[in-house]
Parts: sequence; C-alpha cells; structure tokens
Amino acid sequence: MGTGAREARPRARPRFSRDLAIDLGTANTLIHHQGRGVVLDEPSVVAVSAETGELVAAGTRAKEMLGRTPGAVRAVRPLRAGVISEPDAAEQMLRWFTDRVGMSSVFRPRVVVCIPSDITGVERRAVEEAALRVGARRVYLVEEPMVAAIGAGLPVTDTEASMVVDIGGGSTDVAVIALGGIVASRSTRTAGDAVDDAIVDHVRRNLSLLLGERSAEHIKIEVGSAFPLAREVSTRVRGRDLVTGLPKTVDVGSAEIRRAIAGPVGEIVQLVRDVLDRCPPELAGDVLERGVTLTGGGALLRGLDARLRHELGVPVRVAEAPLRAVVRGAGRCVDDFAALQPVLVDGHRF
Repeated sequence: MGTGAREARPRARPRFSRDLAIDLGTANTLIHHQGRGVVLDEPSVVAVSAETGELVAAGTRAKEMLGRTPGAVRAVRPLRAGVISEPDAAEQMLRWFTDRVGMSSVFRPRVVVCIPSDITGVERRAVEEAALRVGARRVYLVEEPMVAAIGAGLPVTDTEASMVVDIGGGSTDVAVIALGGIVASRSTRTAGDAVDDAIVDHVRRNLSLLLGERSAEHIKIEVGSAFPLAREVSTRVRGRDLVTGLPKTVDVGSAEIRRAIAGPVGEIVQLVRDVLDRCPPELAGDVLERGVTLTGGGALLRGLDARLRHELGVPVRVAEAPLRAVVRGAGRCVDDFAALQPVLVDGHRF
C-alpha cells in the first residue's frame, strides 16, 4: 500500500438498537452484539498517518503492518498492560470496530466493557470516555475474571467457590468467586506480552539476533511451553544479526524457549499460589475439589495447565475456546441484564 493510500471505511450494516459487550483487550478486541453473538474478533492494532493522525487501517490489516510501515504511516497498539495507553488511537480503533458491527447511531446502545481487576480510576475513566465518544448511551464496566468465569461456564452464584485464571496479552487476573462475587483476587501486568518480550530478550542476548514483535509471537505459538514436553519441538525464525547487521535465520527449540520464558511464567504461577494462600480454608477446599480454570490467550501456552497442576497440586483445566471466554461472559450480561446486573459496575450515562 502506498504511503498516501487509505483503506476505505467499512460499509455500515443496517442499524439496530441492540446492546454491545466489548472485550477491549491488549492483543485482540472482541464484540458481542445482543441477539447475534460474537460479531467481531480483530487484533487491537491501528495504523495512522504520521502526519495527520488520521486512521489508515485497523484490526488484522493494521497488524500486518507492524514493523513494516513506511515513514508516513505508524502502526500502534493503543492498549498496553490491559489499559488504554493512547486514547486517540483507542477511540479511532473502537469507532472503526463499532461501525463494522452496525452500532446504532440513533438509538444508542448500552455497552458493557471488560476491564482488568486492578485498573485505576484514571484508567477506568479513559475506557468509559472512549465508549461514550463512539456512541454508547450508557457504559457498564465489569471485571474480566468475573465474566471469564461466566463465559467458562463456572457456577459463579454457588456457595462453593470456583477459581479462574484469565491470562490476556497485557494482564493476568486470578480470582476465587462464590455467591456471585469475587472473594479473593490478584492481578499482574505480567501476561502474554511479557512472554513475547522475554523471548525477544533471550534471542538478542544469546543468539545475537534482533526479532520483531510478530516473530516473537510466532516462536511462542510454535514452540513455547511452560512444562517439559513428551516430544520437544523446534522452529526456524528470521531476524537481523546484531553483529553483521544482515538478515539471519536460526533454529530455536522448545526447551530453550521454556528457559527463556521461565521468569514471566513463574510470576503467573506464583500469583495463583498467592491467591490460594489468601483463601479462607473452606473455599480453598472447594478449589482443591473443583480445580482451576484457565481462560484467555495465555491459557493456550503448551503445558501451562500441567505446570500449575504439578506445582499447586490442584486440578487444572483449560476452558473451551479460552480466547472468547471473557466476551462470552460479557455477552451474557447484555443478553440478560436483569440476571447479571449484580456483577456490573455502573459507569456514566451520556
């Protein structure tokens, strides 16, 4: 695409007065449209003109530009560590996505937005204001571990406790839930992005190879693991040799990458351990019986369930379609506000 090219704005679909649930994640944004289910699943990336700040592309098309843009175009991820880091770009991205799903501009909908459990007041207001500016009539915020548990099918209203570990791109949330509320929880900004950064750092220090963001993610998906595999695997990756400055190809194996990501994986395991330690004995007993449920993209890291099972001595399972657990749970909020009103944190009315 030339430097002056613009990707045409998406053609709006017929407008309906239906509420939306938005999982505004560091890595991906997913939108549930009331009565229609999940209607959008795109990378949380935008490409903007470096000169004017105008939107060039968003989602998958913008992600393809990461590390490849000419000087006139800047590809950015407007969320970092689970929160909005570039408000203007986040608003442009959100407007693009809501236009694609046919958000009503006349009968403005209620919007449920998922947030990390440790978000600050300033960060929360940034999310609310972005949703209001793109056309929401009213914004509700809900904590990600609660809706992740709902989306994973856990009985959150039972007297017996359930434990969920939601590992996204920018944050990891661990919560013990009973009687429709969070009994104990902890959050950390160590998650999928931290794993990617650990891979980049390891390859740079040990192989003198400079990798881009997409290459690190490729290595994580292809050979990343948190626990020894029955059959170790390897992959080939290309980068820039720090000694010669020329392109170079190297092979990396799962055992080597497991050592590279030991730091962030260990932090996640310790976070789960800390929450278990803070649980009342009765609820800890429930978790021992019911186990731990993993959601989010980080749940797909090979051997993470086995690592937690080995270190904590509790049953661990990966939720079905873990990448969509949060938006499924938030979608239930908009499909049945009355039943799930207690888990919502009321935001601002426009």
